[in-house]
Amino acid sequence: MVVDGDVHSETPEVVVEFLGNIMPFNELDDETLHQLARHVKVDFFPKGTRLLTAGETEITDLYLIQQGGVKSFIVDDEGEVTLKDYRGEGAYIGALPIIRGTAANLDIETVEDTFCFLLPREIFLDLINAQPGFAQYYLKSFSEKIVTTAYTELRRHKMTRRGDEDLYLFSMQVGDIVKQKPRTVPADSTIQQAAKTMAGYRIGSLLIHQPGNAEDIIGVITDRDLRNKVLAQGLDYNEPVETIMSSPVATVLSQSICFDALIKMMSSSIHHLAVEQKGNIIGVVTSHDIMLLQGNSPYSLFKEIGKQRDIRGLYPLSQKIPEMIRNLIKEGAKAGNIARMISILNDHILERLLTLLEDEMGAPPVDYCWLLMGSEGRREQTFKTDQDNAIIYADPADENQRRAAEEYFTGFARKAIDHLVNCGYPLCPGEIMAVNPKWCQPASVWQGYFESWVAAPDPQELLHATIFFDFRAGFGKASLADDLRRHLNTITKRQEIYLLHLARECMSGRAPLSFFKNFIVEKDGEHINKLDIKRQGLTPFVNFARVLALQHGINETNTLSRLRVLAKEKVITDELWAMAVEAYEMQMQLRLIHQLNQMESGILPDNYINPAELSDLEKRMLRDSFEVIERLHNVLKTIFPVG
Repeated sequence: MVVDGDVHSETPEVVVEFLGNIMPFNELDDETLHQLARHVKVDFFPKGTRLLTAGETEITDLYLIQQGGVKSFIVDDEGEVTLKDYRGEGAYIGALPIIRGTAANLDIETVEDTFCFLLPREIFLDLINAQPGFAQYYLKSFSEKIVTTAYTELRRHKMTRRGDEDLYLFSMQVGDIVKQKPRTVPADSTIQQAAKTMAGYRIGSLLIHQPGNAEDIIGVITDRDLRNKVLAQGLDYNEPVETIMSSPVATVLSQSICFDALIKMMSSSIHHLAVEQKGNIIGVVTSHDIMLLQGNSPYSLFKEIGKQRDIRGLYPLSQKIPEMIRNLIKEGAKAGNIARMISILNDHILERLLTLLEDEMGAPPVDYCWLLMGSEGRREQTFKTDQDNAIIYADPADENQRRAAEEYFTGFARKAIDHLVNCGYPLCPGEIMAVNPKWCQPASVWQGYFESWVAAPDPQELLHATIFFDFRAGFGKASLADDLRRHLNTITKRQEIYLLHLARECMSGRAPLSFFKNFIVEKDGEHINKLDIKRQGLTPFVNFARVLALQHGINETNTLSRLRVLAKEKVITDELWAMAVEAYEMQMQLRLIHQLNQMESGILPDNYINPAELSDLEKRMLRDSFEVIERLHNVLKTIFPVG
């Protein structure tokens, strides 16, 4: 048919049969399909062929994938590659640039030997103009949204839409929603002058620059600052505006997607971001700007949680998180983004709950920190992950304070855990929760725990404790968690033998692939013909990142963040980092969609995937992700003896 990339005609019958099975061509009549078939060519592209280069390639044909698969990605100015999606048989390439009359908007590369039918650009545009239904399909489904939609094939096969609502968190860049150029005043302006400027332009924020240098932005004020710092405090209006400004100014790159801006606002509890483009500030975006992009915004839920004055009011709000996450998946969120959003919303519920509980019970006798561990500690929760938490508190000064602390935190933990259960967060089957007295202890006891685990001669005892090594501060005095992390880093340098035990355990888990690259699934029982994607697929990545993070004193707990730091510090290669991130996120995406569909069917979510229910492209992607596990093991073998 085709050899070495030569383009040839295909018999009309083959083309008509192919087009008649894919949207939206299957809605065309036979005569139109036969007319199209006479113009279609077929081309072969070996694995690794760059089909399109963003901003460079002029699109002369619509590519229709007959066999094989491609990946789309973007390479930024710093050379960082961001994977967008995979496309398999029946998918198309180049529709958006043809419609818009632009060069390619994405980099496209084949991931295996691929055959494509090529429909000339002019013929495709004629169809757009002559066929209303055909045009509507492309203009609606392949508008700007295609640019940043991740894992398109995966969601198209596994997700069902609810209504026609569109989300834009992942399809619009921050620069696209900047309404006007930034308004600024010098830092030596009076507060009153600044307020008049804001009123004159009818804006809610104002950037502050160094006197005599309008390009040197040093701060920002908002209408909230005028209320809280000036009116409420009775501050003199003639004071310089720099006395009330927030500095430095939080910024976001103009090419960042709106989701990243939203995450930054929510995690930092700020409402305004200066938008930066090529080193210059081109405007300001607010949380309100982003909320207007969609009716069911994560930020609106975030605000609703923060307004609660009764703990029981948090119960129904936590139940809204799965639907919020469903919308993010549908819109195109990658697994890492989804996990970040789940973590932020869960943390916000926890923070509000414990704040209200403190108000109810009174101030604690000593400082404390609510620790989050396991997947919560790594910010890798899916849908209602089991609770894994603890309390660390400052060492009491005397016996009376010790008894008071023990009594307070016992009651505090009991009430908190009960409220969390009512919010929908299940109890930990292993009782690793603050309500267990063993995990509600002063700092010195916690330090002793880690010393015993690190020095444990029995590897099994150490493995049972790995859930604690991913701890982070969830609420309260974060310095208690920071001090504990520093203590762990210190004793690790003295007792590295425990890392050998962890590394050996990591290497003992084989990828669920046979010698012939077939999936290894359960042969009988409740989960027959399924594999545990968490234990067999994701856990090796988590364990690998944890071992090397502990060895190198990296304080990050999130797996993707650990991998990024390991690559930055040249512990692993950039190539392995990119492969590991891609493999991990692909599996997490499968897991999230699997669990979401179970929940919508009234089934308790689990981690058991049936490979037979995946498309051919998804199976291929999953096999590739499992093969990365062997690469991780090879790295560990070079660092730790395996005899």
